[in-house]
Amino acid sequence: MISSTVLFYGNYVLCLCLGLLCVVFVSYWNIEWRGGFAWDASFLQFNWHPVLMVTGLVVLYGNAAILYRIPFTWSQRKQHWKLVHAALLLSSLILSILGLCAVFDFHTGYHIPNLYSLHSWVGIFTVVLFTAQWLLGLVGFLSPCSPLGFRKLLKPVHAWMGMAIFILSLASCLSVTRNADPPPITTNYIEALFANFLGVLIVAFGLVVLGILSNQRWKRPEPGEESSRSLLPEDN
Repeated sequence: MISSTVLFYGNYVLCLCLGLLCVVFVSYWNIEWRGGFAWDASFLQFNWHPVLMVTGLVVLYGNAAILYRIPFTWSQRKQHWKLVHAALLLSSLILSILGLCAVFDFHTGYHIPNLYSLHSWVGIFTVVLFTAQWLLGLVGFLSPCSPLGFRKLLKPVHAWMGMAIFILSLASCLSVTRNADPPPITTNYIEALFANFLGVLIVAFGLVVLGILSNQRWKRPEPGEESSRSLLPEDN
């Protein structure tokens, strides 16, 4: 079990490093080759869109999803970590909504139609599903009026939807094409390589998160569960 814990923390550190690199790369890309940022319905406002979506919908969301897998949290009351989990996801949702506002404002300013690409369809569906998931989680797991039977029924659905939303987030980021949205990506060879490497980092981050979520040895034990991993407090 010690080796399993060490292996988890190795993957967790890798996840944090890849997430940080994703944010740094997407920010640098838009500063170095696309002119930087503004909030004036110009091309520079559009540049906020990839930064906010990658930061919120991929990196923050992915880290929130694996929060319960951290062994350090197993010996503590789960209610405290539910609040941290909800706060991280709310931050992720707010950044995602701001990212959508950036692109919609840009479209309005340049009289560009909205929602005409597969990328936009997948992205909108993901954020709508994410919003419903967060509200359902708030009612089901943080509301003191929520019955225990409803929580038990909701838990596997919540976990499945959470993973589905993360996969859709990755698909949305990777479905951007050259003609998906202005301003067009330049034919600069170095920029193209940089953008491709950003895509590779997003894929790597996603695979590490999904790997952590799919490993049952790193799942938080339930209260009363026979396990040598941890002694949990009696808390749902």
